[in-house]
Amino acid sequence: MKSLVKFLALAALASVVSTAASAAVETYAIDPVHSSVAFQVRHFLTKVPGRFTQFSGTIVVDRDDLSKSTVEAVINVGSVSTANDKRDGHLKSPDFFDAAKFGTITFKSTSWAKTGADTYDVTGDLTIKDVTKSVVLKVTSLGFGPGMQGAQLSGWEATTTIVRSDFGVNGPAMLGKALGNEVPVSISIEADLKK
Repeated sequence: MKSLVKFLALAALASVVSTAASAAVETYAIDPVHSSVAFQVRHFLTKVPGRFTQFSGTIVVDRDDLSKSTVEAVINVGSVSTANDKRDGHLKSPDFFDAAKFGTITFKSTSWAKTGADTYDVTGDLTIKDVTKSVVLKVTSLGFGPGMQGAQLSGWEATTTIVRSDFGVNGPAMLGKALGNEVPVSISIEADLKK
């Protein structure tokens, strides 16, 4: 009888531990209305800013150990905006992104390495025009807290630099060295806890 009681007590304890562990893992959906994906491209001597206005994704967070977290995101290439319709049309053309053929850019993390109190090197597979390369995002966790109407939020910032020619985003040859090949990317994310 004592062994049965002991077994049941251990089973109950295991259940509590398992529940606590699973409760630490949370899934957040990126809120595109309060987030941004921006970039800059050098044009001769100056830098021209741009952004993507349509994107989505999820961040699965282990609150006890953020290095165990994962992130996946999808960007709509056709939403590229540089505040100039003619230039945006050219960016969507086969000279650059070829948005009609390659409609999305995707990112899927493969590892999170803690680099500071709230900072991480998030390595992942970035796919542009069906070319996949490993890139590292320098990520800062801005924290977790309440939002509007009972929402629970997480905040994130990330930067990286992409070599556009690695992904076949070359542009016409006539532009030559007028365009920078290294493209700084800046990301700001507000994400909502899924219930």
